[in-house]
Amino acid sequence: MHLSCRRLRTDRLLLWQLHRIDPLVPQDEQFGALKSFLDDGLVENVGLCQVTVDELTAARQVLPISSVQNRYNVLDRESEAVLSECEDKGIVFIAWGPLASGAVVSEPLLAEMAAARGVTPTQIALAWLLRRSNAILPIPGTGSPEHLRENIRGQEIDLTDQEFELLDGGRSLGLLSR
Repeated sequence: MHLSCRRLRTDRLLLWQLHRIDPLVPQDEQFGALKSFLDDGLVENVGLCQVTVDELTAARQVLPISSVQNRYNVLDRESEAVLSECEDKGIVFIAWGPLASGAVVSEPLLAEMAAARGVTPTQIALAWLLRRSNAILPIPGTGSPEHLRENIRGQEIDLTDQEFELLDGGRSLGLLSR
């Protein structure tokens, strides 16, 4: 944590994320260290990455958690229970891999919806995430300014109730491949 502060030339971080609970170190020790960062004023907020509901619950018994960053997208909803817990507790859910490593561009249902609207499948996937939950903050990567602009335009798409429900239930209906 101290190295992060030095590299960023600050004495306090607004958010520090524990990117993975180390299985070789008791989790209570890790949560205790995070709590000491808060108590010492080195960080203002603490987040966790790649956690289960049980791990989030255990962490919250030691310190306040501001955010959770787990993989989540229209094709991969393994973290659905964690998202629900974040919604319930007022925790920001940072959707890592919101475009499924690019797999959304070749998903037929997304491609069909995108073509009908004159947008891209990635924009439809981001629009679904943003409508799915007010707790979600997607973090799509980008390699160019144009790709960044394309991603930003995804927030301008208002999916119809029918489109949202089709995508929301798409995995269970076998309409989405993952």
